[in-house]
Amino acid sequence: MPRANRLRRNLPAKVGILGLSVLAAAACGQLYAQASEGASQGPTQGVVSQRTLSLGMAMTIANATIGECRAKGAKSAVVVLDRSGQILVALRDEEAPPNTVEMARRKALTSRMFNTTSADFQKNTLPDSPRAGQRDVPEMLALSGGVPIKIGKEIIGTVGSSGSGLEADDACAKAGVAKVADLLK
Repeated sequence: MPRANRLRRNLPAKVGILGLSVLAAAACGQLYAQASEGASQGPTQGVVSQRTLSLGMAMTIANATIGECRAKGAKSAVVVLDRSGQILVALRDEEAPPNTVEMARRKALTSRMFNTTSADFQKNTLPDSPRAGQRDVPEMLALSGGVPIKIGKEIIGTVGSSGSGLEADDACAKAGVAKVADLLK
């Protein structure tokens, strides 16, 4: 078959594919234009201000937490995290078991990630609950002892306590936050 005949015979298919390509490109261009317009209405431009837990306040919370645990006769550890979940302060009593620092950190992280106490996280994620899968998030620890540090409803950090028993861990962490309550208003 001569070349001209082959081209004429395949021309409708090629034009159809080319037409679809042009339509797809136009649709993508339209979507991009809409997304660009929406972006100007989306996130604000510029600087965002956030309140942040100071190192001094974190140290006060940590010392008050470990002091409360010692008053209960416990050898424990405390970890204070900032609003992004990074460690500001970690303290371990001289006689506390080596695992207590890591457990305190994970309790504080659980509190930060789920914006609640780790005790409430434990209750809300029981095995047959709809949220049970949240316990599978890496580094979460569904044990009491992690408490958010808030100014109003804004979480600016968390504190975790470990080594004095679950109820006492929770009470120690809450005592640490209570120590700076006047500064959180």
